[in-house]
Amino acid sequence: MAKKALCIGINNYPGTHMDLQGCVNDAQDWSNVLQSRGFVISTLLDQQATKAAMMSAMSNLINPAVAGDSLVITFSGHGTYQPDKDGDEVDGLDEALCPYDIQTKGEALTDDEIHTLFKARKPGVKLVLISDSCHSGTVTRAAAAEPEADAPRPRFMPMGNWMPDKDLPRSRSGGVAPFINIGASASPFLAAYTRSEDDLLLSGCQEGPNNFSYDAKISGRYNGAFTYYALKTLKTLSANATYKDWHDAIRRYLPSASYPQTPQLVGTLTARQMKVFS
Repeated sequence: MAKKALCIGINNYPGTHMDLQGCVNDAQDWSNVLQSRGFVISTLLDQQATKAAMMSAMSNLINPAVAGDSLVITFSGHGTYQPDKDGDEVDGLDEALCPYDIQTKGEALTDDEIHTLFKARKPGVKLVLISDSCHSGTVTRAAAAEPEADAPRPRFMPMGNWMPDKDLPRSRSGGVAPFINIGASASPFLAAYTRSEDDLLLSGCQEGPNNFSYDAKISGRYNGAFTYYALKTLKTLSANATYKDWHDAIRRYLPSASYPQTPQLVGTLTARQMKVFS
């Protein structure tokens, strides 16, 4: 049984004016913990994490895996939306992850593309997805940067920060829409989740409008708030702890007054009762 993981962390988003500070630390922290638990690790950090590189790394992780193998993918960075082009989204928007070159190349990694990558997965391959990014937000353009550097910042990138005006949703008057009405939005990783007994999604915030994962400075170091408390509680778990046990432990810290986000665990009862990183 092979155990392999891909850890992605992106702080630097050239041209968007929305750089983060804790995502590379997140990826390195996840990498260290997973390596200590027997996983062979691949990482993509900042400029390494272009859209093409992310797609290639996911394929290289998933395609060779066989029944009984255990795979983990962690992503820390911005989430976003873009107009749906194939008509499969009720709200007219595709959920997406933001690669390093999202503004310079002008392309996000959409839920449809992630779904295609994951269709190659063979039956019996265990997959855990850990997402410390936002999959919800309504504004087309970002508000001004928070003047206090240590203030938590949502890991959501509005379309207006990377997409050309000609491609943005329009208002009835024909101008760029300042706000978008969205429905029950989802993490892009839900496209990969098949609801089999071998799939789990652990994410920093709930689905739906105006739910955010936060970039934060805790104990003098930048991390995602979710990643920080997930790894803090992981150290306290018993050797046979399940993913449900882990999620319950994280929920003792989040949501909080400083970080109003509610981590979610998506999976069948059988999957939620699996031993952590087995």
